[in-house]
Amino acid sequence: MADGIGIPGVTDKYKTNDLVESMMEVERIPLKREQTQLENYQKQQDAWRNVNQKMSALRDSVKTLYSFENPFNSKLTTSSDENSLTVDAGREAEFGSFKVDVIKPATADRFLSGNIDKDLEVPQGKYTFHTGDKSLDFNWKGGKVSDFVTAVNKRGSNIIKASLIGVSADKKSLLIESLKTGKENALTFENDALSFVKSIDMIGEVKPETFDFATDLTKIKDTDTKDAVVQKNMPEISRDNVSFEDNKFTLPQRSGFETELPSQARNNKDFAIQFSYKKELKEDITEEINERSSLPQMPAPGSITYGGISVSNSSSDSGMKKDPDWKPLESISSSHYFYVKDSDGKETEIDQAEFKEDKESGMTRVTFNLKDYPDAKTLVVRNSSTNSQITVTDFKAFDSTKNKGFAPSHPITEAGDAVIKYEGITMNRSTNDIDDVIPHVTLHLHDASEKTVTVKIDPDTASAKDALINFVGNYNQTIAEMNILSTDKQEVISELDYLSSDEQEKAKERLGMFQGDFTLTNGKTSLQRIISSGYKYSTDAQVTLLSQIGISTNASTGSRGYNPGQMRGYLEVDEKKLDQMLESSLDEIKNMFGFDSDGDLIIDNGVAFLLDKQISSWVQSGGIISAKTNALETSIKNSNSKITKLETQLERKEAELKSKYATMEGTLNNLEAQQNTLNNYSNANSRQ
Repeated sequence: MADGIGIPGVTDKYKTNDLVESMMEVERIPLKREQTQLENYQKQQDAWRNVNQKMSALRDSVKTLYSFENPFNSKLTTSSDENSLTVDAGREAEFGSFKVDVIKPATADRFLSGNIDKDLEVPQGKYTFHTGDKSLDFNWKGGKVSDFVTAVNKRGSNIIKASLIGVSADKKSLLIESLKTGKENALTFENDALSFVKSIDMIGEVKPETFDFATDLTKIKDTDTKDAVVQKNMPEISRDNVSFEDNKFTLPQRSGFETELPSQARNNKDFAIQFSYKKELKEDITEEINERSSLPQMPAPGSITYGGISVSNSSSDSGMKKDPDWKPLESISSSHYFYVKDSDGKETEIDQAEFKEDKESGMTRVTFNLKDYPDAKTLVVRNSSTNSQITVTDFKAFDSTKNKGFAPSHPITEAGDAVIKYEGITMNRSTNDIDDVIPHVTLHLHDASEKTVTVKIDPDTASAKDALINFVGNYNQTIAEMNILSTDKQEVISELDYLSSDEQEKAKERLGMFQGDFTLTNGKTSLQRIISSGYKYSTDAQVTLLSQIGISTNASTGSRGYNPGQMRGYLEVDEKKLDQMLESSLDEIKNMFGFDSDGDLIIDNGVAFLLDKQISSWVQSGGIISAKTNALETSIKNSNSKITKLETQLERKEAELKSKYATMEGTLNNLEAQQNTLNNYSNANSRQ
């Protein structure tokens, strides 16, 4: 609306403002027409976006009906004792039931200290904690125990946890616990952490129970020589020269033996073997052997004794020379002495990484875990060298899981494996989440069970039903939106009784918006054709139509009579029939929604697959709706440009009219003033 002409000292007695405004109203008609057109473009764009939203929701629901995560593969698990055992079943788990006894769940180390001052100072140092193969290692600058707890928890995520427990007004107790269960994840301490937990009475020194090897020389056996290079005249490795004294086996050059592992250690992966040895250089025996073997050996010359007088024959002189093919023995130096032999006779050398030298004693300590040497039966000690002697001592076997060097003073729980009995078979695991007993099934242990727990795995028909009903709802909303936009019949809106009054008013604004556009009509026809078609996924398929499972446009005709919604393509659900079919024909229903028709193991047919394919052509980037909205976006930009141009022209036109009529009014006012002056002058003369 124009502001009118405003000139100081001049009034709008000629109504020039109204005149300019009436003229501008005529000039604004093209602008208003374009503004109306712009509003229509924007409403159409919003309408297509609404269609895109409805179709996208439908596409998401149909994808779930044939994808890998389709609800027809979902499993429903039940446990007769959920306080002891719960179960998760994967999509490939088999239906059925099984029985499990939870003897005991896996536990973690949880150690409590003695009573400590609430403001106890934790000394500065390097603190190291281990749980299995995980460790926490950090430098502590020193400070209050509460700050130490915060530092441990900040760094020990998924490894250990610390907390303070109030004992009295001025006393606390420190709890340190492993966050990993199982014997193999025992909590251990190193460096200043070890001295600290000892000082607060969390742990105490303890020696592990050990089992000694047999030391009776009559019980050890000979071992094979197994030289890398066989040399003629080289002595075989034998136990004959092995001696035992002061708890030490002495093995001179070319000697060895084989001894059985203690019975407690055999076939027990928790056990470790430990011993010490020392190597000493000796005179090389090959020199003497070479000297003795270089000439042919003649028999002894013999002798005779009579009357106390002995007469010996002279040594024979063969007159033979050295054997031209004779080769001197080469010295053998070896540092490989120890091997583990299994029940099949296979020898495995003990890893050199297990050897630790003690410089003070001059001995080398060897400690290895039997879990690294499956089916170990005997220990082989073989000194194949010709120039050294070894001494071996302190053969011991012990449970490595109990070889911590300490024991908790106030344990709440100690690390232990879970023990279960599955169908009568007892088995151990280090975790309470066991997924390797039953294929595609995970057992979650919570507590020991008083009775055998029965677990059932059934199809999750409720999830399948919910997915199908969700699909029907999204399909009907898509069809409803297509109907609203493609026809101008008011009953299309009134029959949608689930719409609120506000939604109905908005729907009326969209009613018939694309009535002349056959895109929606054709799209609706395509969807209806897919819905009503049959799908023969195999030669003996029985369930091939949606109507067979209680989903159709006339699913409830028998109970309600004619429904106009049926003529508009809306689907209905006969829940009773659907429930029956889900119970009896779940796999067939799954196949109907998506199946492989050409044997390439890729789903390429079915209700859901074809709906997804059809809807994708609408909602994907560059699809039908995208093309529509992009075209409208172009029209909107052009319309905005045109409106801007018209507004500029109108502003210029209005300014031009205002200027002209202001000049005219000023001229008229001047003329009127001149006339008044003349009239006044004339009147004055007439009175004289």
